[in-house]
Amino acid sequence: MTNTALSLLFACVLAVPAGAAQPSPQPAPAAADVPADYVIGPEDVLGIVFWREAELSGDVTVRPDGRITLPVIGELVAAGVRPEELQKQILELAGKYINDPNVAVVVRTINSRKFFVTGRVADPGTFDLRSTMTVMQAIAMAGGLTEYANGKNITILRKVNGRTEVLKFNYRDVARGRNLEQDVVLRPGDTVVVP
Repeated sequence: MTNTALSLLFACVLAVPAGAAQPSPQPAPAAADVPADYVIGPEDVLGIVFWREAELSGDVTVRPDGRITLPVIGELVAAGVRPEELQKQILELAGKYINDPNVAVVVRTINSRKFFVTGRVADPGTFDLRSTMTVMQAIAMAGGLTEYANGKNITILRKVNGRTEVLKFNYRDVARGRNLEQDVVLRPGDTVVVP
């Protein structure tokens, strides 16, 4: 049975505030559209749905430290893993307390995938990275370049293994269909800087 089918089956799943499963009378929200490369991150909302164990089921928000708290099981790290991996961890831990556990991890809301556009654009700020997006598309989301923007010297700052990589982007070249390899796909946490 798929995660979506389980979430619909358990329409009585309880809504939960950040970090701990607690009851609420509201119905569970639908599952989010999850990108293929998705890993769980801070502020994401997950539905933990146990078959025939409603008191253990509920929604949790991943805390800034990357952890969630579940009844009986306690704390575990959710950030940095795929939903399937978290489901496997929960199954293993729940097996100590429940006979033949069956659990689904449903991604309710993705809040951790963000990118930033700063500098000489019409509307700088933080944007949700909901799907595949290139630098050119990110600049368009930020309202485009302003009159005095230096479109030839745009940079993308990207954290990789604790270090910052700097990628160059020439808006004029890409707009004219040249050097299109510069128009890289953004990753969560990237910052596009328009001088």
